[in-house]
Amino acid sequence: MRRRRGVLLTAALLAQLAAGPSHAVTSVPPAWDPVDQCGVVRSGDTPLGGAEVTLYRAGDGQGGAPQVLARARSGADGRFSLGYRRPDDPRAVLYVLADLPRSGERGVQDGPVVLAAVLSGAEAPPELVVNERTTVAVAYALARFTGPAGISGTGPGLRNAAAVAHNLADTGTGGIAATLAAPPNGDRTSTLAAFNTLADLLAACVTGGACDQLFDLARRPGRERPRDTLRAAVDIAHDPGHNAAALYDLAATTPSYLPALPAAPEAWTVALRYDGNGRELDGPGNIAFDRDGNAWVTNNYEYGADPAVPVCGGRAVLRFTPTGRDVPGGPFRGGGLYGAGFGVTVDARGSAWVANFGFQGSGCPIDPTPLERSVSQFAPDGAPLSPPEGWRRGGIAQPQGMAADRAGTVWVANCGGDSVTRIPDGDATRAQEVPTPGLQKPFGAAVDPAGRLWATGNGSDSVQVLAPDGTPERTVTGGGLRRPLAVATDSRGNAWVSNSGILPVPCGDTTARELADAAVGGDDGPRPGASVTLIGADGTPAPEPFVNGGLFLPWGIAVDGEDTVWVANFGGHRVARLCGTDLTACPPGFRTGQPISPPDTGYPSDGLERNTGLQIDPSGNVWLVNNWRTVPVQTNPGGHELVVLVGAAAPVPTPVLGGPGRP
Repeated sequence: MRRRRGVLLTAALLAQLAAGPSHAVTSVPPAWDPVDQCGVVRSGDTPLGGAEVTLYRAGDGQGGAPQVLARARSGADGRFSLGYRRPDDPRAVLYVLADLPRSGERGVQDGPVVLAAVLSGAEAPPELVVNERTTVAVAYALARFTGPAGISGTGPGLRNAAAVAHNLADTGTGGIAATLAAPPNGDRTSTLAAFNTLADLLAACVTGGACDQLFDLARRPGRERPRDTLRAAVDIAHDPGHNAAALYDLAATTPSYLPALPAAPEAWTVALRYDGNGRELDGPGNIAFDRDGNAWVTNNYEYGADPAVPVCGGRAVLRFTPTGRDVPGGPFRGGGLYGAGFGVTVDARGSAWVANFGFQGSGCPIDPTPLERSVSQFAPDGAPLSPPEGWRRGGIAQPQGMAADRAGTVWVANCGGDSVTRIPDGDATRAQEVPTPGLQKPFGAAVDPAGRLWATGNGSDSVQVLAPDGTPERTVTGGGLRRPLAVATDSRGNAWVSNSGILPVPCGDTTARELADAAVGGDDGPRPGASVTLIGADGTPAPEPFVNGGLFLPWGIAVDGEDTVWVANFGGHRVARLCGTDLTACPPGFRTGQPISPPDTGYPSDGLERNTGLQIDPSGNVWLVNNWRTVPVQTNPGGHELVVLVGAAAPVPTPVLGGPGRP
């Protein structure tokens, strides 16, 4: 990128100057620093001339109108140059659309070919490449911010989404971005090949002329048919399981980008894996997002690369940026943290709370018993706020699930104590134990929009509801509750519970070995009782649980900004997606609980292992943790990655403090 000081001379201004005194310019715009951005539009290696190239600033707020910053037309060699003034706000999202006119209609926009690239979120390259790869990156990363009028949205979700686009495509070369090209991605998963095949799919329209076929196949049920290649890719990102095989067949007609998929996928999800510095994740248990979309991640164990060598309990909480990098200064240690499990939350003030379950391998010199009776607290900057022994008041015992509400209260599910701990106003010195006679092995915890706590009992096949002050309101049984694990609430106050059907959580008299024995062998098919239970806001469960959609040892569960339900599985390498209570967000004719993901397989990915936690960020990315390896070796069973389904869900404001809400 080049900068020049002085006045930006437009074509009209140059014409006036050349005309002589009778056409002299009467006023000169004030001087400022213009920016020249050169670029090229192409399909594969083929330059695309005659494209109307427009640089936009994304609109503010949902449905906000984008602002045109510059326009140019690509030459016969595909090259263009954009002169514009950089917005004063450094957080502004800038993007380029290249609109190719229909044959014989030079200058007519709204043609079937629209290619895109994000200019912000990373340092601008000397030459911007706009092609099918950069278009797929925009379509997926910004799927939830792209509408008929262009790209718009709120921060931090929109800004973070623009940055994630640069994890997929390199806008300086039009090639694969470094994050997608290298381990733990690259040739270790099929995502790179799937991404290339999606680019081939767009090329079938751009150079192959198969636009009508693409738009017919990409059209989401009950939605308007897409009119251009960018919108077609966005629609595929929204409903990746729709017409998956037929879309693959179309992509195979134009093999421009390699390597490509050798066979049709079950769904066109784009799953990125993040591993930080590659030497820190070992048994990540769960995730909580702060207001900026950074991910706080628990770790069962200290990192060890060799699965045959035992490791002791993790002593750090990790914090990743929205693009999967370590936040400066992290990981964070101290505050009594040791062997954290499923419990992590971010409160209304931005403090992160971690439940110290006491996970560790054999032969460790540490007695975990006192440590597993505490929680740790960290300031927004990662500084420990809890003492070296952790916070221990309020009957904390082998804590697992945690949740926070808008009033600042933090809740802890005591898996080893058959109770929950209520920490009012985030003041751990005032923590109080709240007995839960309706629960055995309390595990999952979630707060609804009314501030009530919902807690699952893995050992009692039940859910208990407590008022914001801790008063028990109701114990729920039936509805298919069987070995329940996680719970999430939707915007209407309903609760959604994942039923593993068989997994006994390792607390009290249950060991991690028993958990492993229950899970191993389950990869041959879904286990009995694997389901999701819907409990109404009044505490009444649906008559029957929901099955299918890829449910397979369900564990983590989350509700997105459209009240659609997402479920992680401790087996099967898949994610399930169910229609929620807002039927307008589901395909026409769908019922609450009906699977949107393919009924038999869900959204599969070879980047997934045994997944526990699942959460959704402000950009609509679905984050999962590879908690254990598929066939765990008990000396060090921990997995080493986070997995992110890019742009798959409707964004939610974070931290989640009672129902998902909408940005």
